[in-house]
Order: sequence, then C-alpha cells, then structure tokens
Amino acid sequence: MISFDTTSHRFNLRAVAVIKTQDHVLLHKLDGDDYWSLPGGRVEAGEDAATAVAREMREELDLSVKVGPLLWIVENFFTGSGRPHHEVGLYFATEIPADARILDVEARHEGREQGRRLEFVWFKRKELASHDVRPAFLRDALAQNSLQFAHVVNRDGVHPAPGAA
Repeated sequence: MISFDTTSHRFNLRAVAVIKTQDHVLLHKLDGDDYWSLPGGRVEAGEDAATAVAREMREELDLSVKVGPLLWIVENFFTGSGRPHHEVGLYFATEIPADARILDVEARHEGREQGRRLEFVWFKRKELASHDVRPAFLRDALAQNSLQFAHVVNRDGVHPAPGAA
C-alpha cells in the first residue's frame, strides 16, 4: 500500500467509493472509531485508484462494483493516532449491483478490514451535518443534488505545516 512516514507526517494515497441510492449515501466505521467515512482504502503500488476501489469493496463486502468517474481529488490533512497525516484521496462515483444485499437502507451491514469489523450504514445525505463524518467537507459535499468534480483541500483540526503561512 502507498503509505509512508516522513519526518513530520504520515502520507497515504487513498481510493474512495461514493455510493448513493435514492437520497442515501453508504458510510462505514471501523470498530473502535467514533466517526464515519466513505468506504475505500489505500492504493497498492502499481495499482490504479479505480482498481483499488473495486478491490477494497471485494475485500470489505465481497461485492463487485462498477467504478465510475472521478468526483473529487482531496488533499486531506488530519491527526490520527497522535500523528499528523497528509492524505491524497481519489473519490469515485461507484455503482453496486441492483440485487446487492447491502442496498437495504434500513439495515446495518457488516464487513471486514484486516481482521477488524467494519459497520456499513446508509445515511440520508441531507442529514449528514448532524453526524461526525470525515473528512468534514463530505457533510456538505454529499448533500448536494449533483456531485461536481472538484479539487478539495480539507484540514480537520490540523495546524498548518511547518513553514506554511
């Protein structure tokens, strides 16, 4: 996976699935976390990001998906496990099969990530502001009627990097 430490930050290259149905969006939470995020994972060396999205959905939910267009390029700065992170995320519109069990928007669904439990839940897009969704820009971005391509710089409670104004 493309993740490494520098003297000041941990860097990650992340590929992300944006899965909507009706007025809902699919989010997940890793056991032990207190926030929700879009499903996805780190890109492997030599792997393109769209392929990484498809692989992650197979690994986490045993689900074959159709990865669509790139929606957002996100430079995400946050602190995790006490360490500053610099993450570049590639967010793709993603479709799941019409007969997928996960399409039940009223149910909670379980997945796995490296032996840890993942909980998948459908949230109403217009109600995301009342939930801890990370990166924070998603609360507003996912509530929009149409998702437009954008480059986003998101800083979730992180101070500027050394030397930055």
